[in-house]
Amino acid sequence: MRKNQSSLTAAGIALARAVESERPEDERICYDLYARQFTPAWMYYIFGFFIKTGYAELRGPGVIGFLMARERYIDDVLNNYLNEGLHQLVILGAGYDSRSYRFDLPRRLKTFEVDHPLTQADKLKKVQQVFGRIPTHVTYVAVDFNAQTISERLLASGYDPNLISLFIWQGVTMYLTPEGVDATLAFVVNHATPGSAIVFDYVYQAVLDGTQKQNEINNIRRYRFMTGEGLSFGIPEGTVELFLRQRGFQQVIDVNTETLKAAYYTGKNACRKMVGGYSIVIGKV
Repeated sequence: MRKNQSSLTAAGIALARAVESERPEDERICYDLYARQFTPAWMYYIFGFFIKTGYAELRGPGVIGFLMARERYIDDVLNNYLNEGLHQLVILGAGYDSRSYRFDLPRRLKTFEVDHPLTQADKLKKVQQVFGRIPTHVTYVAVDFNAQTISERLLASGYDPNLISLFIWQGVTMYLTPEGVDATLAFVVNHATPGSAIVFDYVYQAVLDGTQKQNEINNIRRYRFMTGEGLSFGIPEGTVELFLRQRGFQQVIDVNTETLKAAYYTGKNACRKMVGGYSIVIGKV
């Protein structure tokens, strides 16, 4: 992320959700009624046009398909944990994520959004515009993942290690250093009670190092001068279970793009593409 600038990458993900949410109900993969309001107007009209006309698909075949399936899968994970009596929700690298607002969260649920100070400040302005106030059921915690650990900040903000918790870490790991990833995973293992979990997506190392060539990776690197966000972390395909068990997680569920496509891209969406090279994993404490 560039100095003195909120995350353009996070805004771009909100844009993709906004465009997807405009599809007919029987065609959209996910639905976010707030995404349009969290997207900068200039970005919506310029880059939204590229998505709607199919140009974005030509530039990065299947990328939008993965992003929407990722959104839907993590929504489903959250729903499952809520149905099981979740007590605490932590959204790491929240960006313009709207799950704190579009889900009917129980009053007893402690909810935290953790993000870089600049992006969070911009998010709070938009939240104020949308709702007319800052929602009191969410605690906002400002942290730079690469320069700070979340431990001290989150604990000081009221996070309770004794409550069953779900950590959502969407679209973040690939932009961090290995040390930053390890520090966050260590916090979850050391400060979350058994029954808690973290769900996050990651890129395969072969895609990151260019062994498996993909257009969207080249595009991200090409436009780094605009976003200030470069790719730096990947996990070799097929090794995430060992990776997480070595870091103290007791159970690991890894879901690749083939599984996601089979689950969500059916009926009218059967012909939509999904790029490979990514997975979503749940690590249970």
